[in-house]
Amino acid sequence: MSEAWSIRGEFVLSCNCTVFCPCVLSLGQAPPTEGYCQTWAGLRIDEGRCGDVDLTGIKVGLIMEIPGLMSRGNWTAGLFVDDQAPIAAVKALTKIFTGRAGGSTHLLSILVGKFLGVQQAPIEYTIQGETRIFSIGKYVEGTVTPVRGKSAGEPVVIKNSEYWIAPDVTVAKADKSRLRAFGRNWNFAGRSAEICRIDWGNG
Repeated sequence: MSEAWSIRGEFVLSCNCTVFCPCVLSLGQAPPTEGYCQTWAGLRIDEGRCGDVDLTGIKVGLIMEIPGLMSRGNWTAGLFVDDQAPIAAVKALTKIFTGRAGGSTHLLSILVGKFLGVQQAPIEYTIQGETRIFSIGKYVEGTVTPVRGKSAGEPVVIKNSEYWIAPDVTVAKADKSRLRAFGRNWNFAGRSAEICRIDWGNG
């Protein structure tokens, strides 16, 4: 039986899809716009725990490659954890993000065929106005801004979806999106991005 865990916070994602990722609404039944998916994501944990391990305040980064339809699996994934996180938290987050802790991220244990490992690095997640600025040391530089909606000050939001990350997804675009990690060199500036409030766990 896995230890009880929960994470609440904000999640930002930048991928190689143009305009917006079809996976959010199709739940992986429609292909990414380029036929395959390359993505990085960042998570700021505002409140979290795994068993007796406090995860609050820790930041996490992910890299994922999906060769075709998301639902068919064969994903490749790698994990970054804040270099300020204690080893107990790194172990707990590795268990959560490989799906072995069950709950909200369990599908990763099914869909990820190759895990590239976990690295600790300095991670920053800041907000300036509506823009999210995310970086992982020398590996990732990202600036993501929501797409403006018709009503002033309100971005375009997809609500009440069955998307595994969160039901409400703010549609965004990457102003800057560079990744150099795990042998990859990507630049997704001007392409699809997402911002979500997450509430995950196995309770």
